[in-house]
Amino acid sequence: MSDIRIAVLVGSIRSESLNRALAEGLEKLLPDGAGFEYASLADLPPYNQDQDDDQPAPAKALKALISGADGVLFVTPEYNRSIPGVLKNAIDHASRPYGKSAFAGKPAGIVGISIGAIGTACAQQHLRAITGYLDMPTLGQPEVFLQAKDGLFDSDGGIGEGSRKFLQGWVDAYVAWVKKHRA
Repeated sequence: MSDIRIAVLVGSIRSESLNRALAEGLEKLLPDGAGFEYASLADLPPYNQDQDDDQPAPAKALKALISGADGVLFVTPEYNRSIPGVLKNAIDHASRPYGKSAFAGKPAGIVGISIGAIGTACAQQHLRAITGYLDMPTLGQPEVFLQAKDGLFDSDGGIGEGSRKFLQGWVDAYVAWVKKHRA
């Protein structure tokens, strides 16, 4: 078991998700004693406030994962200049009912990758507004706005040589952020 448990919410459920590949590449850069635990977003039904008193099993599992983690990493694509619906749905489930959010106080990190030149800058900005409301201390610097290009990932699914130093710096900064802010 890891000393530092980070819940990872990948905002894409696509089988060939670049953001899932990014999360898995970042996982290989974690220091000893830190580990990722991936949330399953594909099975979450649409959020329905009528179910707040008895949330669906996938929502309960998501909340338990986040509650038991030391930090939360959001790895998001950008759809229509914002976060994907599947990620927003997961956030709604885990933050409800009002006053019982699993996110409160959890140190957050936000990264993303896209084929577009600005990466996921707009989606990340929207997500930062959400994490602020959720009372999550969110790492501000360094920022990671990645454009998917050949060589970003190596043949083993790790981060390629050209981006490894930069992303290692981000991982190190985020793990330090989690240590600083974890309850």
